[in-house]
Amino acid sequence: MERGKMAEAESLETAAEHERILREIESTDTACIGPTLRSVYDGEEHGRFMEKLETRIRNHDREIEKMCNFHYQGFVDSITELLKVRGEAQKLKNQVTDTNRKLQHEGKELVIAMEELKQCRLQQRNISATVDKLMLCLPVLEMYSKLRDQMKTKRHYPALKTLEHLEHTYLPQVSHYRFCKVMVDNIPKLREEIKDVSMSDLKDFLESIRKHSDKIGETAMKQAQQQRNLDNIILQQPRIGSKRKPKKDAYTIFDTEIGSTSPKSEQDSGILDVEDEEDDEEVPGAQDLVDFSPVYRCLHIYSVLGARETFENYYRKQRRKQARLVLQPPSNMHETLDGYRKYFNQIVGFFVVEDHILHTTQGLVNRAYIDELWEMALSKTIAALRTHSSYCSDPNLVLDLKNLIVLFADTLQVYGFPVNQLFDMLLEIRDQYSETLLKKWSGIFRNILDSDNYSPIPVTSEEIYKKVVGQFPFQDTELEKQPFPKKFPFSEFVPKVYNQIKEFIYACLKFSEDLHLSSTEVDDMIRKSTNLLLTRTLSSSLQNVIKRKNIGLTELVQIIINTTHLEKSCKYLEEFITNITNVLPETVHTTKLYGTTTFKDARHAAEEEIYTNLNQKIDQFLQLADYDWMTGDLGNKASDYLVDLIAFLRNTFAVFTHLPGKVAQTACMSACKHLATSLMQLLLEAEVRQLTLGALQQFNLDVRECEQFARSGPVPGFQEDTLQLAFIDLRQELCSQGTSHMDKW
Repeated sequence: MERGKMAEAESLETAAEHERILREIESTDTACIGPTLRSVYDGEEHGRFMEKLETRIRNHDREIEKMCNFHYQGFVDSITELLKVRGEAQKLKNQVTDTNRKLQHEGKELVIAMEELKQCRLQQRNISATVDKLMLCLPVLEMYSKLRDQMKTKRHYPALKTLEHLEHTYLPQVSHYRFCKVMVDNIPKLREEIKDVSMSDLKDFLESIRKHSDKIGETAMKQAQQQRNLDNIILQQPRIGSKRKPKKDAYTIFDTEIGSTSPKSEQDSGILDVEDEEDDEEVPGAQDLVDFSPVYRCLHIYSVLGARETFENYYRKQRRKQARLVLQPPSNMHETLDGYRKYFNQIVGFFVVEDHILHTTQGLVNRAYIDELWEMALSKTIAALRTHSSYCSDPNLVLDLKNLIVLFADTLQVYGFPVNQLFDMLLEIRDQYSETLLKKWSGIFRNILDSDNYSPIPVTSEEIYKKVVGQFPFQDTELEKQPFPKKFPFSEFVPKVYNQIKEFIYACLKFSEDLHLSSTEVDDMIRKSTNLLLTRTLSSSLQNVIKRKNIGLTELVQIIINTTHLEKSCKYLEEFITNITNVLPETVHTTKLYGTTTFKDARHAAEEEIYTNLNQKIDQFLQLADYDWMTGDLGNKASDYLVDLIAFLRNTFAVFTHLPGKVAQTACMSACKHLATSLMQLLLEAEVRQLTLGALQQFNLDVRECEQFARSGPVPGFQEDTLQLAFIDLRQELCSQGTSHMDKW
């Protein structure tokens, strides 16, 4: 029973499920009926479902039949109407076909035109798109073309700026084009090319600067010379003199407009040709000689490329090498002044360029670098000058060298370089200059003394007299009163030597100019050099003349007279030095002239030479003595040789009238003593073993002749019988010999 109930319940559920499926089939789109049918076949009651489906289909067919039967008349009417319409539709179709045919025929050209218009519209759209794209690409291409033109014309810094704009502004807008990628790939290569080309320009500039440093230095030194001349002219005027040209004015020789570079300067190597200017024309500025744009461009390029430090190191390294080359003097520099001038011009040119670079660039070179180079240059320059100047034997060349060194120092001082060591070195060269002057004046004095006639200067007119007095400070009222012709007591070498001493002083003064020395230092330098001239050079020249073998007594006497007057002129030399240095002799530490000592020594040497010469002459006469100690003849006159000797002495002492009294007296006394001594030796010589009365008589006559000469006063100033005392020993010996002989007799 229960089983039957359960079966009935299941049958009801199945029927309800089939009903649901049927409703779902009726209401669902046929595309989605698959899942519904699958649920039927998944179950076990699909047979019963098919029965129900057939039943439902029959029900729907009956409903359709009923509906058709109900509307059949209307359907028939509709069919009738449709048949009528078909005829009309056929007519309309024919008309439409005919109209279409006509339209197709008539619209064929329009279709062609429309097709052409379509193509034109398409082309127009494509052209418009192309123009838009080209408008984006054209600036890129223009910038690239501009870049190539700038590189072709070697405008590297603008090219680098253009490259920066191209890379960061224009290329990103068209980066998807293939040619842009090629450009992007070429940008590093272009940068390297710009870098290499700018470095090549810098190398050309450095090479040109090295070759033309002397021209740059010559220009700077000419400007310094012009400024110094102008300062000297202004200082000589009554108003207050102007000071040294300001340092900033020195830079006007360069073009400080770094940024503005002409097309010509863009392409040149840094040096322009400028012909030599005349001395009276304006000296060209160095901006006419140097174009620094290669340095500035290369500096800017390397700065933009982030390699400024590399550039600075390279520039400094190359300039150090050039400095060493510039500072190496040529081996024959000492031969001419042009050798020194070219050497200085190169150094000045080098440092003028570096100083300009220092003040027109930021950090390319710094003061420490410049000071280091200058210290090296200063030491090498001073060493070279010491070496080469030591070969100079011409004082004029040494003086010109000094002036050149002063100009060299003044030029560099304008640019702020310390030059004290150069002036200290000039003090060393001053000593060498003094030595060369002494050598030169030694030859001058030798020529004067050799060419002198050692005779008093004759004057036949007032004009000649004034000329001599103008050359030498001499005053003698008695001589002035004498009528013409008359003679000065001294020979021609006195005014000549005096004037040459003054010329020497002038030469010393010339060297002291522009050395920034005080008047006292100049005075001291002149006095010391003059003392060397007097005590060493002139003294040596006088001594050489005095010691000559062929010197005569007349010449020696004249030398004594000349040195006496030169000795008196020393005070005038003192005044002369005082006048040119404006330093009074009474000033503390002022060196005194030793001229008095020099001329005294020379005079004393001449006096000694006179004494020696007189004695030699006496000996020459005594060599003629030929005494016959065994003769029996009694003579009645003095020997001929002695008579000639006494005559010679009288004539000689007559020349001594212009000598100082003591000199003449000493010479006379010396001669008499030497004569007495020589006669004594003749009388007492070992070979004389026996004397006759006749021999003693002859010797006695000779001694009396000598005593007579002494009593005659050949030289004034002797007291009575003073000169005879020279023969007293000889007389006593002769008396002794006579007494002994008489005893034997």
